[in-house]
Amino acid sequence: MNFFDSKSIFFTAFDTNVSYLEFFGTLAGAIAVWLSARANIWSWPIGIINVILLFFLFFQIQLYPDMFLQVFFFVTNLMGWWRWTHPKKYEENTRHELRISWMPVRALLLFGVLIILGTAGFGSFASNLHELFPTLFNLPSAYPYMDSFVTVVSIVATYLMVQKKVECWMVWIIADMVATYLYFTKGIMLMSIEYFVFCLIASLGFFRWRREFNSYAL
Repeated sequence: MNFFDSKSIFFTAFDTNVSYLEFFGTLAGAIAVWLSARANIWSWPIGIINVILLFFLFFQIQLYPDMFLQVFFFVTNLMGWWRWTHPKKYEENTRHELRISWMPVRALLLFGVLIILGTAGFGSFASNLHELFPTLFNLPSAYPYMDSFVTVVSIVATYLMVQKKVECWMVWIIADMVATYLYFTKGIMLMSIEYFVFCLIASLGFFRWRREFNSYAL
């Protein structure tokens, strides 16, 4: 049994094979997202485990933009861990961690434009990876533009989460909805179900973070 081989099956449920990579990557991701919704600092180190496992999974099933996204997530998990635990004095909450806050509207509009441009550029690049680097990518990227949209939106959501902005959860809901459909079409059923659950957790996270922000004025 090779733990890092997506063909190494952990169990079969409802005629669907679930690999070790998919199961433990999914489990770590679920725990990390749940802790994030509760603004718990341990979401970051557990998230690092999640992205390492998913990097190997996405490479083997030709979701290359998602694979590259895990490299970004690895770095931002380290950044988020540092940012939440080392706020400036005026940014601290009562636990001496970074306070929750809102983004300016102008900044959100700018991020919207970046999502459109990023999806177009990354999607075009992903669709040609097998021609540009045939040794590394011997098969064409699956759903390059949809996968790239998930990638770009997730990057924006992660940046907002590192800064502990309430809007990160609204952006995550969009990314998770599209990812749910994408993984379903690729036959990664456990991850598809997980991302549907992530939509619900993101909604919970939005309300919890907004409630904590409102508590600062009390």
